Amino acid sequence: MILAAVGLGSLLIGNPLGLLRQILVTAAVIGIIYFIYRKWFSGRRTGSNNEQRAFVKAAKMSKKRHKRKPASKPQVSNVSKKRPVRKKSSANLTVIEGKKSKKNNRASF
Repeated sequence: MILAAVGLGSLLIGNPLGLLRQILVTAAVIGIIYFIYRKWFSGRRTGSNNEQRAFVKAAKMSKKRHKRKPASKPQVSNVSKKRPVRKKSSANLTVIEGKKSKKNNRASF
């Protein structure tokens, strides 16, 4: 890392236009590779344009439907609110009897 900083600093002091040109060429190559990747590989995953348009249309309609606020409910004071009654658990649990008097002493093993 230190050598990279020293090399970058010396290139910046000795040949600043060469450094700028090198950065621009690198950015252009990366941009071209990214464009080719997006053009070839992302087109295969999305499907046809008609499917994409139908999906976008359905998404917009869904957003509109969810943005609508439901009719406001009348405010009820805390005094008149009743807590819901909890149902008792209907689980059938059984107790398994075991040897409770015998204790394992793990340190003696």
